[in-house]
Amino acid sequence: MIKIPRGTQDILPEDSAKWRYIENKLDGLMELYNYKEIHTPIFESTELFARGVGNSTDVVQKEMYTFKDKGERSLTLRPEGTASVVRSYIEHKMQGNPNQPVKLYYNGPMFRYERKQKGRYRQFNQFGVEAIGAENPSMDAEVLAMVMHIYESFGLKHLKLVINSIGDSESRKEYNDALVKHFEPVIDTFCSDCQSRLHTNPMRILDCKVDKDKEAVKNAPRITDYLNDESKTYYEEVKKHLDVLNISYVEDPNLVRGLDYYTHTAFELMMDNPNYDGAITTLCGGGRYNGLLQLLGGPEETGIGFALSIERLLLALEEESISLDVEEELDLFIVTMGQEADNYAVKLLNKLRKNNIKADKDYLNRKIKGQMKQADRLNANYTIVIGDQELENNAINVKDMVTGESEKIQLDQLVNYFIK
Repeated sequence: MIKIPRGTQDILPEDSAKWRYIENKLDGLMELYNYKEIHTPIFESTELFARGVGNSTDVVQKEMYTFKDKGERSLTLRPEGTASVVRSYIEHKMQGNPNQPVKLYYNGPMFRYERKQKGRYRQFNQFGVEAIGAENPSMDAEVLAMVMHIYESFGLKHLKLVINSIGDSESRKEYNDALVKHFEPVIDTFCSDCQSRLHTNPMRILDCKVDKDKEAVKNAPRITDYLNDESKTYYEEVKKHLDVLNISYVEDPNLVRGLDYYTHTAFELMMDNPNYDGAITTLCGGGRYNGLLQLLGGPEETGIGFALSIERLLLALEEESISLDVEEELDLFIVTMGQEADNYAVKLLNKLRKNNIKADKDYLNRKIKGQMKQADRLNANYTIVIGDQELENNAINVKDMVTGESEKIQLDQLVNYFIK
């Protein structure tokens, strides 16, 4: 028997309704914030992610699904969404759009070859937001407010917003120099990844899962001590907006975004409950990127965004015992007796469905009792029984499955009855 690839999952009908509910709710929230949906290819040029995500990252070095097509071009299944959205922004010259900033969101599968664990898959679904074209603290605050709005709208309460500033490029350069000086004397005690990152991307040493508990990491210089006046002012303005919006946050000077193009605001949203599984502690993360567009050959524009995992959102809802208001019911189930009635039901179903009435019937030639049980299993609001007598008299009893009450109407008026 052929089985599903390791690190992937089948989303079965009973779960896909929850996914659809979440995606529809997210679409509605994006309308409130005036963000427009964008779709990008599932695979892109490998160079896009090598440059856009960073050659020194684990994503590029270890986790990407890369292959060559028949033209010997190197292509990669997208491991994240930001690089693709920024590529599209540049390629379609969106900086020339009259409506600025350009506010975009995406939703779709991403792929990373990593160890499967709770809340983490090799194919996972990512929802993300990118706002490009405005370097303004109020834009950062809007994105952070949106993050909180999304999770709170699903009823989640144990949330902790963690923020930091990693400054502008000048501040980062000074900070990187300080990190190199700090780690050099002890770098031979760190993992091979950290050793290779010391002179290429020292900030990523702070993110290392292997060496996170070492004293040198705990006592490392903090980025906040290296912010210049402009970066400090920007960060203070972001916090003022959050205070005005009554959004609680925790500052963590060790929260950094390890890629070269990230600047200023960095953030993560976490579950703030000791009972949660560690695998889903972090729900989403993001930050401002003021160098990514230029890195990919685009204009000198700035952006900010975040991404969340729908799988982790579902796990968080499960941990909080929050049920989604998923509609899984039929308007009408048709019970038939005899071939003539069944033939009539085929035509009747077609009319009902074309008038946006959710309806179904039996296809297994069950007896009436079995058909009624099927109506119950499908959560049908109403049922009708059609036999020779109903066809001859053009009359039918519409039964309310909740109250048990019935109403007699003309059979040829059934569609209009349900429309009204």
